[in-house]
Amino acid sequence: MARYFVGDLQGCVEQLDELLAKVSFNSRFDELWCVGDIVARGPDSLACLERLRELGDAAKCVLGNHDLNLLAVLTGAKKAKAKDRLDNILALPDEQQHEWIDFLVQQPLLRRADDVVMTHAGIYPKWSIDEAEKLSDEVSLSLQRAWRHQKLAPWLLKMYGDEPRQWSPELQGPERIRFIINALTRMRFLDAQQGLNLSVKEGPSTATQEQGLSPWFIHWSPQPTTLIFGHWAALQGQTKRDDVIGLDTGCVWGETMTLMRWPDGQRWQAENPNAAS
Repeated sequence: MARYFVGDLQGCVEQLDELLAKVSFNSRFDELWCVGDIVARGPDSLACLERLRELGDAAKCVLGNHDLNLLAVLTGAKKAKAKDRLDNILALPDEQQHEWIDFLVQQPLLRRADDVVMTHAGIYPKWSIDEAEKLSDEVSLSLQRAWRHQKLAPWLLKMYGDEPRQWSPELQGPERIRFIINALTRMRFLDAQQGLNLSVKEGPSTATQEQGLSPWFIHWSPQPTTLIFGHWAALQGQTKRDDVIGLDTGCVWGETMTLMRWPDGQRWQAENPNAAS
């Protein structure tokens, strides 16, 4: 069996298909771990969802911020933005839209196996991996309960927001859920107090240092378990660490999609000549 990890798809199904063909991916024997952001901005988000569902148990996904936003759009909690290019999903009959909601709410925020752990944006440095896994499970149970009880739209509306910026185990209710989701799906920079800064999306630079900001992984303690994430295209995968691996290499922005085999780390890339506007 080979285990492969792929960066943010964001509707770029041609590049996904190209990468799976390059490694002769076989869903009977191989696994594809997807770092999240399956949908949005690219040309065919629906096809990306379909590819992953076709793979069955061979596909191991986590939710990204764009996937959660799709849930909000499908439930009517948020209006679709034209730039997200979700029209072919929104044109589906209600029954099929509900099937995709059901598919997405079954995906966790964190997956772990052997000596590797994967989330969309990373893990908040004040958490251990065990703690992050428990918090991910807490959110998943709450999300699935809201879907079962037809309360998903209000649940998702409460998810939005940048506060609180600091974690406390005493947080409760929507604020607790919101921080966990923001840390696992939106985090890039932390301030000097290790509070989340969710507004700066560029890569690390002298300018961000002068603002007192540093990448979250600077504060992540060395671990025997390798952490794999996506989300931050401006990094181009550069973390300067062997135990923290970024796989978002900006495919939807006209750059590349990256596939990595674990544990040997061999990589394949597929170029995208058409940047999203």
